[in-house]
Amino acid sequence: MPTSRLRLSHSILRGSILAAACVLGMAAPPTHAASSKFCEGGGFTIVLPNGTTVRGTDRNRDFTLAAASLGSSFTVRGRYVQFEVDSATFGIRNYKFLASNAPGTQTAGGDAPVFASKIPDLRGARLQSAAEVELKEENVELMRSGNGVSMKIQAKDCTQGGLFQMEPERADGQRTRITHVLAEGVFYFDNPNFRAREGDVVPFTPSDPTRATTVTVAPRINWANDVSPEFVGRDSPQVATRVLPTPDAPPPQGCTNQIRTRTGAFVPVRHCGQVSVWDVASGGRMGMVTGEDGVEVAPPATDCVQDCQAQNQVRGGAVVLGFPFPVPAEVRLQPPFPPGFTLP
Repeated sequence: MPTSRLRLSHSILRGSILAAACVLGMAAPPTHAASSKFCEGGGFTIVLPNGTTVRGTDRNRDFTLAAASLGSSFTVRGRYVQFEVDSATFGIRNYKFLASNAPGTQTAGGDAPVFASKIPDLRGARLQSAAEVELKEENVELMRSGNGVSMKIQAKDCTQGGLFQMEPERADGQRTRITHVLAEGVFYFDNPNFRAREGDVVPFTPSDPTRATTVTVAPRINWANDVSPEFVGRDSPQVATRVLPTPDAPPPQGCTNQIRTRTGAFVPVRHCGQVSVWDVASGGRMGMVTGEDGVEVAPPATDCVQDCQAQNQVRGGAVVLGFPFPVPAEVRLQPPFPPGFTLP
């Protein structure tokens, strides 16, 4: 059995074990389901460079795409979201929400671009195998491998929630650097609603009451735009560390922002306005959480370096702090890029 297909089988097996754990009342790691109303009718198709469209049968299908068919990039198209996949790296470009009036939509009068790109640095390696694809209802899982490296993409076709994650794995166990660049008109900001509650202890009550706990409100970096008051999200790391801008550059060139806290004092926040860079452990992941889930107070993702699953937070279980719209200028992080930055 090919390695990629074996990993897919492990993922399926893990889901079966978790389902059984729920039935038997056993404690299992959280795998939060999306609210069905935000995914209704969702489902992906793969559009190859020659225009061929590949879709699931009865919304469920596993298949393999020959390496020669992938070209330099191909498109993953859903009812609610769309993005392009770079075949050699499994980085993505032009991730956007498609115009919709469906429940939970984050669009306003047209498509809503989110990311210009999310590109992993494979350090000279290239993905060369066929691509393994699993389509199931509103979900897609893509896997491809190369010499000493493999990449997995998991995505959901929904209007909001935990919709995307990228998972690198290297034979040498080293980290993979992934650069996120927001789309034009989208910006990172230090959410003042979280600053106003920083240090407060709030309840977290998931559907399983035995897992009820409390969470301390911490600062939150979100993204937003100036078009839609519903458009909001955040980066969601799992066994990943954000790489800070150039440390010796003076503000604002070093992306050092002075942000006011609830006490009236200012604290330095080193984060650029349109880019974030992450070092991800082999088997870790970089995800994105959008909409209401992006502005709720919930426990951080647990460490996971094998068969990590794209997740949505438990709706109704967390305190939702929201964000101000339009976002005040003083909390928008500057400058957009660090000095000397080159677009990937």
